[in-house]
Amino acid sequence: MQFLMKLQDWMDATRKLDFLGPLALRLYLVPVFWTSGMNKLGGMENVINWFGNPDWGLGLPAPWLMAWLATLSEVLGAVALMAGLGTRWFCVPLMVTMLVAAFAVHWKNGWQAVADPMSPFANDNVEGAVQRLDKAKDLLREHGNYDWLTETGNFIVSNNGMEWSITYFVMLLALFFTGAGKLSLDHLLAAKFRNN
Repeated sequence: MQFLMKLQDWMDATRKLDFLGPLALRLYLVPVFWTSGMNKLGGMENVINWFGNPDWGLGLPAPWLMAWLATLSEVLGAVALMAGLGTRWFCVPLMVTMLVAAFAVHWKNGWQAVADPMSPFANDNVEGAVQRLDKAKDLLREHGNYDWLTETGNFIVSNNGMEWSITYFVMLLALFFTGAGKLSLDHLLAAKFRNN
């Protein structure tokens, strides 16, 4: 029992480093949203068309507005997360963006982001994806340099499920409730205004 008490004391002492959790979440999410937002900016006309088209896109109302809101949320949100400025405020539009992505884009593909037949969340798409992947590997072995193509990793098939968008949502939700942490502009500004 004495050992457990000492272990608990040590774990309690690590609270001095509690800023590391929010910092890690913020720094993990920065490239995710920056890349996504900048990719949208690079082809905004196509993004607007995809947001609005009900036949081959999302069929969302006001596609121009929705596309710009999502894009600006991601780009400005990435900058804000990097600095830890307005973190809780920026989490809200980013969480909305992730929910729209999860349910408007990825829902029909199930949970998995990557097709994995061993997952308990595998759906009907996964079996077909595995068959297509096996066929692609056969073609590459026969007509390509398969060893070179796979020397740094295996081929996968994206299932395009909602796993990543929901994961990012949960990470943002944690930041919304905890804030940016001590190593942030939010913390510095809060301390300055409390002292005044």
